[in-house]
Order: sequence, then C-alpha cells, then structure tokens
Amino acid sequence: MKKYIYIAAIALSAVALTGCEDLLDTENFTESNTGNFPASPADAEKQLTAVYATLNQGMATPTANYFYVSEVACDDRFGGGGENDFESLADGHLMKATDVQFDSFWKVRYSGIFRANCAIEGLIAQEAAFSDKEAHGQFLGEAYYLRAYFYNELVEMFGAVPLITSTAQETNIARTPVDEVYAQIASDLKNAIELMSGKKYNEYVEAGHATKWAAEALMARVYLFYTGFYKKDSLPLATAEGAGSISKAEVITWIDDCVSNSGHNLLGDYRNLWPYTNEFTVDDYSYTKDAKDKDGKALKWAENGNEETVFALKFCNYAGWESDGQMGFANQFILYFGLRADNGGESTFPFGQGWGQGPVASTIWDEWKTTEPNDIRMSASILNVNDELPNYVFGGDKQMEECGLWNKKMLPILAKEPMESGKVAAWNKSLFWVAYDTFDKANNGDEMQGAHFQDLITMRFADVLLMQSELKEDVAGINRVRARAGLNPIPGYSLELLQRERRHELCFEGRRWADIRRWGIAEEMLNKKNGVTIWNKGVETKMTNGKYKERYQATNGFFPIPKAQVDLSAGLLEQNPGWDDASANFSGWNF
Repeated sequence: MKKYIYIAAIALSAVALTGCEDLLDTENFTESNTGNFPASPADAEKQLTAVYATLNQGMATPTANYFYVSEVACDDRFGGGGENDFESLADGHLMKATDVQFDSFWKVRYSGIFRANCAIEGLIAQEAAFSDKEAHGQFLGEAYYLRAYFYNELVEMFGAVPLITSTAQETNIARTPVDEVYAQIASDLKNAIELMSGKKYNEYVEAGHATKWAAEALMARVYLFYTGFYKKDSLPLATAEGAGSISKAEVITWIDDCVSNSGHNLLGDYRNLWPYTNEFTVDDYSYTKDAKDKDGKALKWAENGNEETVFALKFCNYAGWESDGQMGFANQFILYFGLRADNGGESTFPFGQGWGQGPVASTIWDEWKTTEPNDIRMSASILNVNDELPNYVFGGDKQMEECGLWNKKMLPILAKEPMESGKVAAWNKSLFWVAYDTFDKANNGDEMQGAHFQDLITMRFADVLLMQSELKEDVAGINRVRARAGLNPIPGYSLELLQRERRHELCFEGRRWADIRRWGIAEEMLNKKNGVTIWNKGVETKMTNGKYKERYQATNGFFPIPKAQVDLSAGLLEQNPGWDDASANFSGWNF
C-alpha cells in the first residue's frame, strides 16, 4: 500500500466542508452508492478524509470542544478570558453560559459518526474490489477507530448518548446505556487493532492517520476510565450473542505490544516536544538560548509528527471563515490560550497574543515545587511571568482569573524575522507559524487567528508508558518517563506516585480531567482552586467559592445534552442531572 497523508489544508477545507458534506451527508449518497463505493484505495482515501475532517470541524468552536472543556474544568486551570467571555468562564466552573453552548460539538461528532458508518458499510460491502487486502484492512480499521474516538469523547463528556451504528438506523432515539456505548467503543477498537497494519507507525501511513498502535493505546485509555469511573473489572464488548468482555490482561497485552513494536519512542529531551524550541526562536529566548540536552546539544523542536506522537489532529497554515467549521483547520486552542491584549508582543517574547483563556492555577506550580523542585518539566511546561516576563501586564483587556501562570505547550510562538547577513535582526510582530521548515511570513498570511498549525497531540508515547505502569502496577514505564526528565527512579509502584507523574508529564494535554474523575478524587482536587490568588481585571483577589465541588456533586462531571437536541427528540432525550436549575447558569463573575 502506498503511503498516504491526511491533508489539513485549504484544499481539504474546500472539499471536506462543501463537497464531502454533499457526498457523505445526503440520502442520495447512502442509497445510490453503498453498492459501488468505495471501489478503490483512492475512493477510500477520499471517504476517510471526510471522516477525519470532522475532527477539525469540531475545533471551530473551541469552548464547546471536549479537549478544551477537559482543560479548563480540571484542577490545574481556570476558564479565564475577558469579563464577557462567559463560555470559557462557565466551562471552568462546570456551568453553562447558554443553552446552545455545546450544540456545535454534539452535531459535528454525530456528523463524524455518520461518515464513519458510511465508510464502514461501504468498505465491508466492497471488500472484493480491493486487491490489496492490507490496504483494505487499514482503511476499515481507521474507520472503526474514528467511530470509537468520537463516541469516547461523547460518552466521557455527556454520559449516556444515542448509539447509532448504521446509516439505516433511526436517529431520533433515546440515550443508550453507558455500558452499551462502551461495549461498542471496545468492539470498534478491537476490530481496528485486528484489521490495521502491524508495521511500525512510520512505515505504512503518514502522520495524521490512525494506526494499530493508536487503537491499542486508546483501548487502554477507555479501559482505565470505564473501569475506574464506573467501578468495573472489565470492559464490555458488543457481540452478536450479547455477551463478552475485555479483561485487564488483554489490555496489558495490547499496551505491551504498542510499547515494544510500534516504533514510537520518547524524544531525548522533553523541551524539544514544544514549539518554543524551534530554530527561529530558540536562540532569542532566554530560557532556551543556552540550554543543552543530556548529550550537550542545543535544544531543537522535533516538529509535528515526531516519534513520540501516537495520534494527533493535523492543521494547515491558514484557515478562514468562508464555510461552517472551516476555522477549525487551524489549531484554535493556541489562539484561545494565548496571552491577552497588552501582552503577546515584543514585551512578552516569545509568547504571542490570544484570548487569555485557560490560565494555569497556582496549585500545580506550588505543589510541583514542593514535590519535585528539580523537575525540568515544571518550567518547560509552565510560563511563570514573574520569573520570565518582567514587562508582563496584569489585567490586559479585562483579563479574568489570572494567576501569572500560563501553559507553554500550546501558546502562540513569536520569532524575530531573519535579516540579511551582517544586519541586526529586526523585531517583527507576526507570529511564527509552527511546523514550517522556513520562516515565511508571506505564505503564512500574517494571521493571528487562522494560521496556527501545531499538532494537537491527543495520544503521546509518554502517556502510553504511564498507562502501562498503571495497568501492570509496576515502575518500568514511570521510570522511563522520569529518566527522560533527569529524575531519579522510584523504587516501587504506588497509585499516588503514578498520579503525580501523570499530572506532571501530561499537564495541559487534555488528560487531567478524565484522570481525576476516574480516580475518584475530582471533588477533592477541584476544591483546592478555592483560596487561590487571582487577578480580575488587574485587581488582586481570592477565589473564595468557585462552587467547583458543588457543581461536580450536582453533575458528576458530565456536561449538558444540548437543549436543542432534547427539544428535537420530542421527549426521547433526557437532560443530565444538575443542568435544569438556576445554579447551572453562568451570568457573570460574582464569586
């Protein structure tokens, strides 16, 4: 099978957001083409591209996206933004700003599910048309993986959701019990593992496509959440007989396979994972200028699609507003998490401007300094403006819930424009658009909102190693991760040490929310945000009662089923607990 690539570019935007909607989401396609499409690898690539495109469409409204919600709702961050950014502030307090807040995410995930159903049905029906059986298995496995991925985000965010696995199925149905949804997720991932190529991650498909290894890793993630949150000892399977399960031993076999045979590995230096070490910025940023890795080499960003990336969403260097969802073809989280106005220019180099959402809570910084003061990951992950940015302005454009701490992993990165030989580098206020191999202001459009295309890594190999340790209750994976950070090994396994290691290694990567929920410590951890010193519109105050514990107790960490969907269902969809009374409504910062 020829290698192929997921094209997150303007061409994809034009095709996926217009043509693919017409191609995949209409009755005509389903009725007219299930018997003859896809009939070739080229057809299958087009069809899968349309499924992958919905990952990007789900990024167009960041505050509704599960990754974003997972970040600002957890104990390590606040919602932030300006005083009128009600959606980010509401997400951070487990509240809602409007009844339509999560409509877009619900719709786009079910659009992806419908497209995945189309692909699965077509590929099964047209198997005989594929002479390359490995290619056919890879295509079909990817479709199963994506359907599982979509449902996993939905069930973690909303709890029980309607389970639709066929294009012929009635779509206005009641919420399916969570056990059945998880059984389908597990079955889809098992199919994906068995169907996709066993070649190393970079030998068969290019970055952006799912692999067998991503499916094995996601299976472990799903198993750990389901068995932890719901207090189960196995993961159910959807079978023709109506019975079956996946045991812990099977999950360990798959995670061991991923670790040993995927070809993925840890980068040599943790800091090289993040774009502030790119070649155009590294020598001008005081934190990285003279830093060396363990081999004495200068830091150098490993770029998108490096060996540690198990699965990631891909982006292009310019997205626009022409079509619904098109802006999601740029990494909008970078924009939303950027430093708010009055910052983000030369005075805060190399960190650029954005909407000021997702400020980091001081609890993680203070606890990290106490438990692991020599951990390089602390300053590699967290920007402490008091240490690094003496000209930082508190209260920029009415910034809320500010702590003086920001995540470094996903911020706009600036560069100084190269000058002719012998001349002093001139300051240029355009953003450095990560993932380019040359600094090219013209081709990046000088666009602060639509040109971020740093990967959104949703599964990293370090996470795989830590899940392996958690499942096996041993220290091998933990100590491998700690060794990369220059830390001493721990002598024996404990859940407490595993929890700390995951918090430090994976902070701001969308995992903390699910982790504290499945470990049963969410109320305790969220309550620590009360009492934190914050600045609202530049005025120092305290978070006195953010209602975090109360809102978690009321909702169990689930967000509201979109009211429009409840209304359209004519009574079939029931709302989640904790979202029908006034305590759920965010109408302004008054804590």
